[in-house]
Amino acid sequence: MKAFVLSIISFISVSSIAQTHYWQQEALYKMEIDFDAQMHQFKGTQELVYTNNSPDTLTSVFYHLYFNAFQKGSMMDVRSRNIEDPDRRVGDRIYSLTKDEEGYQKINALSQNGKDLAYHVEGTVLEVKLIEPILPNSKTTLKMNFEAQVPKQIRRSGRDNAEGIAYSMTQWYPKMAEYDYEGWHANPYIGREFHGVWGTFDVKIKMDSAYTIAGTGYLQNKEEIGKGYAKNGSQKSAKLEWHFKTPRVHDFAWAADKKYKHITHQVNGGPLLRFFYVPSEKTVLWDSLPKYTALIFQKMNEKFGVYPYDEYAVIQGGDGGMEYAMATLITGHRSKGSLIGVTAHEAIHSWYQHVLATNESFYSWMDEGFTSYAEDVILAEILPGFKPFEGSYRSYYSLVSSGKQMPLSTHADWFHTNRAYGVASYSMGCIFLHQLSYVIGQEALNKGMLTYYNEWKFKHPTPTDFKRIMEKESGMELDWYFDQWLKSTNTIDYAIQSTYSQKNKTTITIERKGEMPMPLDIEVKLKSGKAMKYYIPLSIMRAEKAENKSAVLLKDWPWTYPTYEFSIDIPQFEIESIEIDPTKRMADIDQSNNVFPRSKESTFIGN
Repeated sequence: MKAFVLSIISFISVSSIAQTHYWQQEALYKMEIDFDAQMHQFKGTQELVYTNNSPDTLTSVFYHLYFNAFQKGSMMDVRSRNIEDPDRRVGDRIYSLTKDEEGYQKINALSQNGKDLAYHVEGTVLEVKLIEPILPNSKTTLKMNFEAQVPKQIRRSGRDNAEGIAYSMTQWYPKMAEYDYEGWHANPYIGREFHGVWGTFDVKIKMDSAYTIAGTGYLQNKEEIGKGYAKNGSQKSAKLEWHFKTPRVHDFAWAADKKYKHITHQVNGGPLLRFFYVPSEKTVLWDSLPKYTALIFQKMNEKFGVYPYDEYAVIQGGDGGMEYAMATLITGHRSKGSLIGVTAHEAIHSWYQHVLATNESFYSWMDEGFTSYAEDVILAEILPGFKPFEGSYRSYYSLVSSGKQMPLSTHADWFHTNRAYGVASYSMGCIFLHQLSYVIGQEALNKGMLTYYNEWKFKHPTPTDFKRIMEKESGMELDWYFDQWLKSTNTIDYAIQSTYSQKNKTTITIERKGEMPMPLDIEVKLKSGKAMKYYIPLSIMRAEKAENKSAVLLKDWPWTYPTYEFSIDIPQFEIESIEIDPTKRMADIDQSNNVFPRSKESTFIGN
């Protein structure tokens, strides 16, 4: 009986640990903003109810002050002027800003539960020492008065962008840094990625009534503003207050312009889409954008998981394309393919950055790469002639040949070149998934992507969380694949070394020339037109992919062996060709040696 009771206690203890192992913080923002469009400045109040769901006692908190990056001598400015390949949109433009063109966020008062706090601004980070520690499973209220100046538009955020949009208001407010099981993530802003705390936003913005505001969340006072976001023309000199509420997001962005046209489109089984753009001869293609955006949402809902919000806004603004909660800002003077492509990419970020919300500073490939993969899958279905994945492979091969590759596990800010960061995050992240379909099978990958989204939405998943999903779907061990592709710069290169024929058999020798091991699909085409398929698993996978049912299963290849030999019951004179990876999903850096014979002059070795 005593043993039974102890077992019950142990079970309860273990269950409690399992239930409380995962946690995340919560931030409830209330902000009121008074915007001066003549001076490009605004004043604001912020009430932030911060809940500490961690097992730790917090004695300090940190905020991001992103606008401070747009000042001469900022880390972002210095980085841009010293990196080998600066972003052409930035270059030395921050260095050249005048005082009335630069950005800033200034804190005028800050209190905790009614008591004034000491704080220090270090570039783009506000460091705050708390009077009252925030105990585990408790909350505190932080109140702030702040003011800001909107910088001349350079990177993502700012005023008067290249297409004339008045305000692209992104990363515009003092934003609480994320605290998770790894601690605080108070990274200075140098122009790359973001990470945020889940919460709710209640935002009121007072602005000249001539402007239309678009952005994150649900407008609460449509009738006061004007039916369907129309401008209230009778109050052109007065200010209107736009009131937005947004649940379960980790960011709030908005844009404003006097000439915005607003149209809507309802997705069948999905959100209401809102489009804001300035009509001109350069934006005529925006009229056709709603139907394509609706297709993107429908296909994503079907293949990768259901978008959980009731609205989404596509807004002309910014400096290219950038995703935000329930919205994107894109430049609008584009060709049809470019306009659809950038909308697809930024909208699909809603799944991977704004619902799954990995820490993209640490794992930019889980955001940009997964988004790029899904984008290619979707565009291949809705745009005739679109060729998915080809650009990603080309970019990767080019980077490898340049000698500037860095591991995907590198923090986004620490890549030595923008090229290495971009290829790693976008192209190699995309290849990671497409190549994973080669390892575990396309069906297992498709199921895994849906399971991953449904199990980890709103939870900030890590690479390990994704790996465990894919291991369960495939039945394979995948440590080796994640370690090699993400944590090293090892490359894949397999070659058909030789063939040897004797009597009615042909012996084929495969060589692993690259450092990264892979399972192999091999196709033998006969002169009769028939094709034979063979499959070589890796022993460290501990399983085989299910999609190779028609292939002859060969013995496992232990990865330390440099060569692998197998024989087939086909005489050499009947063979037309032998090819490694005919689907070309494997990122083999030298595919000239994947096919035998390599040219018309090549001959088989042996009789």
